Amino acid sequence: MDLGALQERAIQIHDLYDELNRRERGRVWRRDEFMLGFMGDVGDLAKLVMAEEGARDMPGGRTALEHELADCLWSVLILAHRYGIDLAAAFHRTMSELDAAINAQLTKSGEPA
Repeated sequence: MDLGALQERAIQIHDLYDELNRRERGRVWRRDEFMLGFMGDVGDLAKLVMAEEGARDMPGGRTALEHELADCLWSVLILAHRYGIDLAAAFHRTMSELDAAINAQLTKSGEPA
């Protein structure tokens, strides 16, 4: 699946959450609430990575790690959608900037680029 297809699927689930939240709470999540949810997912991901590295015990193993990585990706895709950001373009632009900056530092330090 390419990024566009992933985002389309993420938006489908976002829309289902909106419907569920309207029914159960009478409102949908705001953008800042999606960010707070993402922060919680990142915290869960950190614990699962620690477990994967043997630093702590967490139930679920690799399956839980896969699930949390997917949750985090979903949040990033939805935040980009909710803020009107072309994530594919932003990713390519950012990677080009990082490539240039890292190669400049390597060249400065005498390392082959």
